[in-house]
Amino acid sequence: MKITRQKHAKKHLGFFRNNFGVREPYQILLDGTFCQAALRGRIQLRDQLPRYLMGETQLCTTRCVLKELETLGKELYGAKLIAQKCQVRNCPHFKSPVSGSECLLSMVDEGNPHHYFVATQDQNLSVKVKRTPGIPLMFIIQNTIVLDKPSPRTVAFVKAVEAGQLVSVHEKQSIKQLKEEQGLVRNPDLRRRRRKKKKVGGPNPLSCLKKKKKAQDTKSPASEKKRKRKRIRNRSTPKVSSEQQGAEG
Repeated sequence: MKITRQKHAKKHLGFFRNNFGVREPYQILLDGTFCQAALRGRIQLRDQLPRYLMGETQLCTTRCVLKELETLGKELYGAKLIAQKCQVRNCPHFKSPVSGSECLLSMVDEGNPHHYFVATQDQNLSVKVKRTPGIPLMFIIQNTIVLDKPSPRTVAFVKAVEAGQLVSVHEKQSIKQLKEEQGLVRNPDLRRRRRKKKKVGGPNPLSCLKKKKKAQDTKSPASEKKRKRKRIRNRSTPKVSSEQQGAEG
């Protein structure tokens, strides 16, 4: 039974890897319902998930999920402890937290660019996740972890891409990256940085130093003339003294 589960998981992973760029380490977003099911089934997620997926995994959650578990009280205290041991990913609800299901949906929005897996026992959330192509869905049934097969919406999307009707998100990202590497498309972040640097510019200290050197150069000829005059006076005095000595003789 375990071998067949791993075969199905390997097949589904290959599908998501080839068509949507899913890769190791697999980032798995957990909600409170999945943590609670793992606690009841005595499932060691850090040990069993890498074995089941046959690769490195990262257990992730969000601040909204942790906040939701805190508000639910003592009944989900064990699930909260499991979620607190996960890596916390930044979500756009820092100032105003939302429900865990709504937060996870926002994390996989716009084509799931970070290739998150969604692990949940919430049926409503599972239905919404399946509406978006390219999101691997995981759940626990009979105390075993299961990677769900690709949804019909995901399969239809892949067929449309193969037929040339659509371009996958993974292909769009790779094309954009190639254009940036070849210099065909400029990175907007670099433009903003360059503009900021131009605005902050101040007076060039080297230009100030050059002006001082010019001022010194203008003063130098006058000082040389004074030195020459002093030398002339010193030469004239000994001539006068020699004539007087001749007259006296």
